[in-house]
Amino acid sequence: MFDTLSDRLTQVFTSLRGHGRLSPADIDATCREIRIALLEADVALPVVRQFIARVKERASGEEVSAALNPAQQVIKIVNEELIGILGGEERRLRFAKVPPTVIMLAGLQGSGKTTLAAKLALWLKGQGNTPMLVAADLQRPNAVLQLQVLGERAGVPVYAPFPGNGVGDPVVAARDSLEEARRRQQNMVIIDTAGRLGVDAEMMAQAIAIRDAVEPDEILFVVDAMIGQDAVATAQAFLDGVGYDGVVLTKLDGDARGGAALSIVELTGRPIMFASSGEKLEEFDMFHPDRMASRILDLGDILTLIEQAEKAFDADQTANLAGRLASGEGFTLEDFVEQLSMVRKLGPIGNLLGMLPGAGRYREQLDQVNDKDLDRAEAIVRSMTPEERRNPKVINGSRRARIAKGSGVAIGEVSQLVTNFFEGQKQMKAMFSGGIPGMPPMPGVGAARRAAGKPARKKTKKKAPRSGDPRRAAELARGAGQGQGATGSGPGAPGGPGGAGGPGGSGGLGGLGGGLPEGFPESLADQLANMPGIPPSAQGNIPAAFRGGNKRKKK
Repeated sequence: MFDTLSDRLTQVFTSLRGHGRLSPADIDATCREIRIALLEADVALPVVRQFIARVKERASGEEVSAALNPAQQVIKIVNEELIGILGGEERRLRFAKVPPTVIMLAGLQGSGKTTLAAKLALWLKGQGNTPMLVAADLQRPNAVLQLQVLGERAGVPVYAPFPGNGVGDPVVAARDSLEEARRRQQNMVIIDTAGRLGVDAEMMAQAIAIRDAVEPDEILFVVDAMIGQDAVATAQAFLDGVGYDGVVLTKLDGDARGGAALSIVELTGRPIMFASSGEKLEEFDMFHPDRMASRILDLGDILTLIEQAEKAFDADQTANLAGRLASGEGFTLEDFVEQLSMVRKLGPIGNLLGMLPGAGRYREQLDQVNDKDLDRAEAIVRSMTPEERRNPKVINGSRRARIAKGSGVAIGEVSQLVTNFFEGQKQMKAMFSGGIPGMPPMPGVGAARRAAGKPARKKTKKKAPRSGDPRRAAELARGAGQGQGATGSGPGAPGGPGGAGGPGGSGGLGGLGGGLPEGFPESLADQLANMPGIPPSAQGNIPAAFRGGNKRKKK
């Protein structure tokens, strides 16, 4: 719904990022573009004026001029002001001290009150409450039947003493529902009232009579977010006539401009409490102003994505999969299908990717994402045998033809899926072993896997150290005969500091084993002694290891 507004604001802020310092002319131009974007999004003119005035005042002050990155500071100001006109903080339901808590829904016909009543009941049920729906919309044809069907799908009881279709008294139904809830021990009562195609005196009188009869703890005004500026006029009329405590926005998944959400709170002073973003009963949640502002500014909504994943993913199932990956058993096609089913519970893939920061720049690509591709991939894997899922390397040409025929796809799609799986498997292994540049290995996983994959090195017997100095050679010979200076007797033992020949070990430098590395010229001492400019008295200072005394015998 806010795609157009998000695109315009993103363009404005992109042009700002090239400025090291913002002049008054830059701030005026930015505010002018933001004003145009808000008006095109159908935001009420008084709200736009107040919003631009606050942004301009803060952007012209010390807050931006002293910032290291003025463009980022302006984005921060716009984000905070958007949160302000959306309500600031989320508003939670008030519960009655003595059950049941009564919630009354009011609004125009077609705004989605009946469906929203079932969504709210299901949401409250998930919070540990025991809600009951009340069918008080007795004017609209089949409104009672619709509520009964939705209540059955949500697993919530429905109190419908009258058949509807113009028959029955909604005030009596609402009043009697309180006693019925006490008898059933239901702690929440949600009353679905009738609506009209427009605000009229008869509808207002009926809503006021129901309000006086049940004295609800919360009155929620249900508004269609797609009706634009008329939503503000309708909200003000209901506020003056019936009064309400909060607003519920429906049809946020539509393609309208959505300025009503940015106008109602500022003009009526009532917060937006809930939002409905789809036709399914589960597509309903509390309204978070900060998250909505982040999505408008293309900053993502990671918190909502995490909450949806926590609800949809099974903790034990996820832990088992993580254990298999960490234990080295690998990622198989069976795990792939398991992950597909978990992701599909989160909703459309395009909506999930749209919650990531910067997703607005790839909106055209996201529009091309088709959930049927996931269904097709799952069908391909389901057509494989258990052995083929565990070891895709056995899938040859004839097996690919059989799998393609069983899943109803082309052979090329099967080959592409297997190829993509192998690439993903390589990335998975690289991630756990620390093979990805800039990413450290998983603690305790990469080392164990490398240790298991490499054979143990053979321990080589260390050669006795030698020296060109006869006196030093005699000392070493006596020490070797008495068992002193053996390998591993000091800190230079294998695996300790200094390697196999560290200090205190076999008597040489760490890693050199007491002599020269193989391939090093042993006549280097003679060459150094014969170099011009070195006096004969200094030749005795040449290390014994560099002298060319005893030659090594090749075995």
